[in-house]
Parts: sequence; C-alpha cells; structure tokens
Amino acid sequence: MTLGGHSHCCCIRICPEGTFCLLEFEAGNPEVTTLLFLSPKDLYTAPDSCEGRCEEPYSEEDECHCNAECERYRNCCEDYYSLLPLLAEGFSSSRDAITDEDLLRISEQLYRADHNKARPTDIAINPQYEASPDETDDQEDRSPQPLYKYVNEELFSKPTYASFIKLLDNYQRVTGREEDVTAEELREQDNFLKEVMKTELMKKLFAFLHKKNRYGSEQEFVADLKEMWFGLYSRGDGEQDSSGFEHVFSGEVKKGKVSGFHNWIRFYLLEKQGIVNYFSHNFNGPWDTYPDVLGLQFSWDGFYKEVGSAFIGCSPEFEFGLYTLCFIARPGRACHLSLGSYSLSIQTYPWTKTTYGNGKKYIATAYVISP
Repeated sequence: MTLGGHSHCCCIRICPEGTFCLLEFEAGNPEVTTLLFLSPKDLYTAPDSCEGRCEEPYSEEDECHCNAECERYRNCCEDYYSLLPLLAEGFSSSRDAITDEDLLRISEQLYRADHNKARPTDIAINPQYEASPDETDDQEDRSPQPLYKYVNEELFSKPTYASFIKLLDNYQRVTGREEDVTAEELREQDNFLKEVMKTELMKKLFAFLHKKNRYGSEQEFVADLKEMWFGLYSRGDGEQDSSGFEHVFSGEVKKGKVSGFHNWIRFYLLEKQGIVNYFSHNFNGPWDTYPDVLGLQFSWDGFYKEVGSAFIGCSPEFEFGLYTLCFIARPGRACHLSLGSYSLSIQTYPWTKTTYGNGKKYIATAYVISP
C-alpha cells in the first residue's frame, strides 16, 4: 500500500497477552516501523449472529446461517430463534416453525406411542447411593451392588431392540482411531432404520416433520437419519473416528475419560459382562414407570464417566426419535419436552467442523439434561 508517497508493507503477528500486532514499515527502510495493536474483532471472522443477516444468501464460508433453509439444514446461528419475529418469510414466521408448544405436544404423542418400552415387571434397578454435586467427580464407588437387579431379556428379541444391539459392537471406542465400516455393518445400519420406521412412534415423528416442511418424503427422512447419525467425522487426529450414533449410544473414550454413552441397554449388557461398574447416581427422574431417567456415575474398563444421563427402560426408537426431534428443532439448545405430564429437557449439539449435503451438520451429542 502507499501512504504519503511511500510504499508501505505490513504483517500480522501475535503479540504478548494474546493481542494481535500489525507491523507496518516502509519498503526498503525497516527502521521506520509503526506498531499497531489490534483486537480479535479487528480481524475478519465469520459472523456468528443473525443480526442484520436475515434471509441473506447461503455462503459456505459463514460459520452459521440465517436464511429460510437453515432450520432444515440445522445450521442456524444461535440467535436465529430469538430474532424469528423479525423475519418475514420461511419457517420462522409461518406454519412451518416448530414452536415450544409443538414440542410439548409431539413429545407427549411419542411418549404414548412407545409401545415397545419395558413394562414395570421387565426391569428392576437398584440405584443405591445418590451422589451430591461435589461428589460426582471423585471416582469413588459408593454402590457395592450392580445397578440392574433384573432385566427381562425377552425385550431384546423385539425387532428394534435386536437390530439396535447388533450395532453396538461396530465401533472402535477410542477417538483418534479410524472406523473401518464393513458392508455388513452398513446393512445393520439400514436394517435398524427399517425396523424403527415400522413403529408408530417414528411414523408420528415423520408425519410431524413432514407437516413442518422439513422432509418431503419418508425416503428423504430415512436417508437423512442415516447421514446425521451414522455419518463419520473426526474427533481426533484427522481420522474418521466418530459418529453421532457411536458417541450417544455405544460410547467413546477420549483423553482417558468416557465420552457420550447415554444408553441403558448398552449399560446393562456391559454391566452383565463385568465391564461396567456402577458407582452412584446424582439424579433420579420423577417417573414411577418406564422410561425413567437417571444421571449415572460409572467406570467402563477403568475409564470414568462423571455424569452419564440416560433413559431407563425406553425402546431404542423412543430415544432415537426424541433425540432426532430435538436435534432438528433445537440444535445446540435445550429442547423442552413433556413426558407423561412431566417436564424434561434434552440437549443436543451439532458437529461444526464438517458437514454433509448442502451444509447439513452431523450429530455431535444428545442427552437428557439432569437438573
């Protein structure tokens, strides 16, 4: 650049205490140097707000989006929903918006449609010690007995349970090690999706999302379920080492700690084998039937989970469907639901580093929020 008839050059360096410095000097005369301090806001970053950006065209360079399709592709900015009244078109101001009231209503419908859930006589649990908030990270086993006293394993012969269980041994649990997905494992994914879509619960979920213009057909819905849940991405070392399904339902080990692992069936099967050791619980839901909710502390092959919230006694399609609903309706935010007239919230997060399709995001995690 030219200033006052002189040719100037500049470069950006990181200076002490995390500030940025712009070093400006005259070409051929390094002794004439100007040092300017910049804040990170002075450097361009992709906008992370919808303020002033409503209905702007899609750009893959943007960190998040604010056009009418962002709900469909689950890549809206966090404040998109708070700015909905300002938008004139698209999902946000039409019948296609998923309101808080819609979520309470559809979650009750899914709760009533969980015909494959455990009956009260199918499961007996022994929660034992209830840990206080300052005890959940001390890794002390305060419950000498297993969590599950009894499970009627005839449940596992039901098609959705059987197809779900076959998926659980398909994963390398340590992040940073690439997953090797075989043709048989791909067939198992397709079979699980086929079986859950036969249920009234998942048909109700699709009908709701179809009415809200999220999917044009059941085929499109199933194809997207496969991508968002089973599509691979990298949690470590650049390897395709993780997926939403592996993280949430099977569980992972990252940096020496259990990551994810929010499924009761997986827990029961590993506890029965002596691989999982139940330590305590910090939350027990208000339900007197199933699905119940527990916040768990446990060890998996010596790796610790400080709080692993989970539904107890629900069918695989119930958990799969509820998490899917919340990921589509409220990605990255608390999703407030109603189950049997009791309030419950689910937290989901999208994986932000890689996408599929037209900027759609994979599921990073989904879990019940313990109070």
